[in-house]
Amino acid sequence: MAASGELGRWGERLAADYLRRGGYEILAANFRCRYGELDLIAARGGFLAFVEVKLRKSDAYGSAAAFVDARKQLRLRQTAETWLLEHPDERQPRFDVIEIYAPAGLQTRRPALHHLENAF
Repeated sequence: MAASGELGRWGERLAADYLRRGGYEILAANFRCRYGELDLIAARGGFLAFVEVKLRKSDAYGSAAAFVDARKQLRLRQTAETWLLEHPDERQPRFDVIEIYAPAGLQTRRPALHHLENAF
């Protein structure tokens, strides 16, 4: 059984690879400040996406995106503001969620991935 940190890093790598294939440039991963952490910061066209990656074995207890509640959204916004103060950018910011469903954890051959642009 994989440690949750290892599983989370695997999910973030899957999400980053997915975004790259979709034409995004990954600007940062795991940006941390006093407010929290941003899993991925990616850019494409005129948008700057602050991406929260949620990995679950199933949606039996609700969608992975549902776990990005109002409190988490506030922390993500504050963290994004901090990043933007350190890295000014003219692109339109938005918040995306990438849900990854991996029933067998790291052993899942084809995890299901859903990209929710402008999720909140």
